[in-house]
Amino acid sequence: MTPVILLAAEKESAEVTDWAARIGWVVGLGLFVALVYWLMREGWKWRSTLQGDLPELPSAPDDLGAAKLTMSGRYHGSTTAGHWLDRIVAHGLGTRSRVELTLTDAGLDVVRPGASDFFVPVAALREARLDKGIAGKVLTEGGLLVVTWEHGDKMIDSGFRSDHAAEHNEWVETLNDMINKTETEGAR
Repeated sequence: MTPVILLAAEKESAEVTDWAARIGWVVGLGLFVALVYWLMREGWKWRSTLQGDLPELPSAPDDLGAAKLTMSGRYHGSTTAGHWLDRIVAHGLGTRSRVELTLTDAGLDVVRPGASDFFVPVAALREARLDKGIAGKVLTEGGLLVVTWEHGDKMIDSGFRSDHAAEHNEWVETLNDMINKTETEGAR
């Protein structure tokens, strides 16, 4: 026999994949991912339970008046004021969504398709500023409009990002002017 034929005769076929072990690993990984997802969901529900003392969110009055400013963009969530990682999830405040903001003399109307809407009366507004992040979203410096407002006995920061970021400065100026005017009138 020629050497080529001898080499071909001595070769063995490749080992067949151990399907039982492979299926076991895939099922185990799937169960691990499901467990992690379930734990995250339970943590979210627990956080909502802990924040159960937060009163219901106010809804917009029937007559808001003329709009001073409007903005469409994204709502990125709410946190305890001054603690940008302490997300508030009670009453749907932790749900990211599209948003339509309307600022009137009555306050700030937050309309969120697919999530609960809420209204911040002008007397509850405390500050507006540009920031770089809020729980779950970090942007470049000044890329996020953060509105601080009081609800019950809790101060809340809510983060918004306009579809046109150039609008943020006008919102900050207008909101802070309204807040200063309200505080001045309240002091009299």
